[in-house]
Amino acid sequence: MNEVFTYKYSADLQEEINKIRQKYLPKEENGLEQLRKLDRSVEQKGLIYALGLGVLGTLLLGGGLCLILLGALQFFILGVIIGVLGIIGIAAAYPINNYIIRRQRKKLAPIILKLADEISSSK
Repeated sequence: MNEVFTYKYSADLQEEINKIRQKYLPKEENGLEQLRKLDRSVEQKGLIYALGLGVLGTLLLGGGLCLILLGALQFFILGVIIGVLGIIGIAAAYPINNYIIRRQRKKLAPIILKLADEISSSK
């Protein structure tokens, strides 16, 4: 009786299987994940407000330019006013982003520092 046993091992295959398996396991949020999530939340809030203001400013600038192109004097003046408001909105987006990030960092600093100290002392 000739029994033949063959076994093929592929590290790439096992790695892919483990990646897929990890997607379906329940997530356990450890301290480092909480720290990462808090750090991301600080910058995301500023980014959302800055993007909103930048998009609104761009739309105002475009609308103002459209009114200028209509050619009538009253539309020209209105277009200039709206366009300038759009430029102000676009220019204010970056400082607003920085202000919100600074404010969020100040607000969450005690929590993040405490969590970071707990993580570093437990290792």
